[in-house]
Amino acid sequence: MFDFLDSGQYDLLGAFWVTVQLTLYSAIGSLIWGTLLAGMRVSPVPLMRAFSTAYINLVRNTPLTVIIVGCSLGLGQTLQIKLGGDNFESIGFRLAVLGLIAYTGTFVCESLRSGINTVPVGQAEAARAMGLSFVQVLTLVVLPQAFRSVVAPLANVLIALTKNTTVASAIGVAEASALMKTMIENESDALFAVFAVFAFGFIVLTLPTGLILGWVSKRVAVKR
Repeated sequence: MFDFLDSGQYDLLGAFWVTVQLTLYSAIGSLIWGTLLAGMRVSPVPLMRAFSTAYINLVRNTPLTVIIVGCSLGLGQTLQIKLGGDNFESIGFRLAVLGLIAYTGTFVCESLRSGINTVPVGQAEAARAMGLSFVQVLTLVVLPQAFRSVVAPLANVLIALTKNTTVASAIGVAEASALMKTMIENESDALFAVFAVFAFGFIVLTLPTGLILGWVSKRVAVKR
């Protein structure tokens, strides 16, 4: 049933390695972008709050496939933005990372904002009374506690991001789901085996993440 794995025709590990890279780069970018959005969401500047709210409501309710394809067609083909890539594969990979960051950052922001709301208001007021600016209060007092309280929600966002990387195949990125489609076409007599292999692969990627970050969440939880 699994003879196709021994043929050497399919680079299974290479496809999952692309998925891991997509997840890693997108997770780092999403964490940075989501934190900035969260800061703007609670900012005292009305324009920044309005931009963050409008961006989150628009992007979060747009299908990820539309965002990824839009990055490829709009930025890659129309505006010729290559993001430092020198061939079709590298350009597509970087545009896919950009689309995943733009989309996932909104969920990171909302998770982080829920953590910000758990920080007692008195702590921020005390910090402002000491003369700290809004940025100092946010980075030194509020965000450290907020991150500790939202490790579990961020773990769920990371797991969802890992599965969302499959959408990158829509613009030709050779990740796991793209290889699965090829294998389904070529191995029509072993469809169950193909599905089982890729299901197992994604379980290997996501299950340890959930277990490890769940343990971290309990270790760093803020005691109130």
